[in-house]
Amino acid sequence: MSNDKINESLIKDDFYQAVNGEWVKNATIPSDHSSTGGFMDLVDNIDKTLMNDFDALLDGSMQPSNDDMQEFKKLYDLAMDFDKREQDGANPLKATLQRIEDVKSFDDLNQQLSDWTLSGLPLPFGFGIEADMKNAKYNALYASGASTFLPDKTYYDKQNPAGAKLMPVFRDMVQKLLTMVGYDEQQAKNIVDAAEDFDRTIAPHVKSAEENADFTKMYNPMSYSDLASQIDKFDMENYVTGLIGQVPDQVIVTEPDYFKAFNEIVNDDTFYKMKNWMIVKVVKGSAGLLSEEFRQIGGTFSRTLSGKKEATKPKKAAYYLASGLFDQVVGDYYGRKYFGEKAKQDVHDMVVKMINVYEKRLSQNDWLSEDTKKMAITKLNALAIHVGYPDEINPLYHQFKVVSKEDGGDLYTNVENIDKIITKDKFSKWNQPVDKSIWDMSANTVNAYYSPLENVIVFPAAILQAPFYSLEQSSSQNFGGIGAVIAHEISHAFDNNGCQFDQYGNLNNWWTEEDHKHFDALAENMIKEFDGLDFAGQKVNGNLTVSENIADAGGLSCALEAAKGENDVNLRDFFINWATIWRTKSTEQYKQLLLSIDVHAPTELRAQVQVKNLEDFYKTFDVQPGDGMYMDEDKRVNIW
Repeated sequence: MSNDKINESLIKDDFYQAVNGEWVKNATIPSDHSSTGGFMDLVDNIDKTLMNDFDALLDGSMQPSNDDMQEFKKLYDLAMDFDKREQDGANPLKATLQRIEDVKSFDDLNQQLSDWTLSGLPLPFGFGIEADMKNAKYNALYASGASTFLPDKTYYDKQNPAGAKLMPVFRDMVQKLLTMVGYDEQQAKNIVDAAEDFDRTIAPHVKSAEENADFTKMYNPMSYSDLASQIDKFDMENYVTGLIGQVPDQVIVTEPDYFKAFNEIVNDDTFYKMKNWMIVKVVKGSAGLLSEEFRQIGGTFSRTLSGKKEATKPKKAAYYLASGLFDQVVGDYYGRKYFGEKAKQDVHDMVVKMINVYEKRLSQNDWLSEDTKKMAITKLNALAIHVGYPDEINPLYHQFKVVSKEDGGDLYTNVENIDKIITKDKFSKWNQPVDKSIWDMSANTVNAYYSPLENVIVFPAAILQAPFYSLEQSSSQNFGGIGAVIAHEISHAFDNNGCQFDQYGNLNNWWTEEDHKHFDALAENMIKEFDGLDFAGQKVNGNLTVSENIADAGGLSCALEAAKGENDVNLRDFFINWATIWRTKSTEQYKQLLLSIDVHAPTELRAQVQVKNLEDFYKTFDVQPGDGMYMDEDKRVNIW
């Protein structure tokens, strides 16, 4: 990496600007993006590569590598046939809308309630299947509240100016869509009025992003009959039997307060409003599957929210649509073609190296008791590692059968059918053992994750390239990039959420009381370190971002130790690559949206604040009291 663009005079005062300032000044956010930078550049390059390959798939110069790719090709072909989508107009959606219109009472709805969910139609609550937090070997039934029109309940507060600006944009967009599907202007306005009223009654009772960030508070097991008794108007026993074949003894309720208020929200007086709320959700959710005009208008609200100047180009949107449904199939193709076994092994070795560093640090930790240390190391050694791409495609995708346009298929109906297969498959997993070989991310995703319920870390192939990782980069650069990302994911096993799960993925306190108190105090320091920092004209929420900040801090300090263990160590390169991977330029709207709902701190602050906690940073760049990057020793937070 060349250091010639680094502003040496700024390093001690503003590290992020010193490393990235020139890049930020010259970077242009593409008009169909809300941001650009390290992660986004990789996404764009992968999209370009795959779209190029799939052009060849469509024109026949490349053959599908397996049956799943053959089905993907048919769906991609339908998504790319803009003329046909234009001719079809709103017609594919009309049967779905008619189905909602035909429901005149709760009795009508109860006749078809489980099929309503299997068909992907909205209800004012959500049922799903996930691993049981207290018995993570088996899948359990979960019940949650409804999702609102605006991104978070905080937008509905009277004193939140963003909500007051955004709701009219949402309303205007939906009214246009409704007239395009055949309602007249007055009907469209009435539908939106009623839907907004209903939506506003939901908002006070659902959890905010900050409340959801405390993951373990989602675990509220209830007897199923108790939940059903809180819901007057829906036949919940019949409903659940249609989904999982029987009435379960138990359901895990993620938002108990919502169900306590349920009958205030859903009753005979609000039936009409609820129905219109459903129509709005369906029309908005389907716009991207119809003609170009539908897609353009249907994206108005999200573009306003994120500050994008224009919609994604039609061809790219078609690629996102088809590859989104066939994500693991596309990921398998990408991983095998562009990643390969050698790189898979190399990165796997790196993960093992980071785990070894972590183990050493845990064993030398000076504030954990021996018992807690032993349990932490047991959990660390039980961590499952997935790198690159899964060994085989999830068998669910073999069920996806697409009716091609030659056989009279249309995009909307095919997507509806595939969604139904996915939903049925999900509910068939109830009470079954959890399959830990299934990945939640496809190999072409520029990201990584840790799952506390499975105690597994996953590094898709797409993130395993420069600036994160490259055979061309020095070991210090790689540790400042992918090494810190790997250790970040490991650290999630020991953040304020992950630390409450044991090596099997069960919610189970394995800490001594004293150790947990000490950890909570350190976590509180991390909250304070970020809380209230100025960004994009607003303030960072330390509670919302604490788990990711703990993982960043642990990731960076462990990667630093690993880098110091190499023969070619260069800590300047290490820290500079850490700042480089977080380089981002975003629209103001997108920054403000993320401050409200994202559990990650802004990328600039991730780069800038975390290095201040590390003694080696001060030594490497000779940062002294009085310098902008200096933080008093008693304010520095070191947890792992």
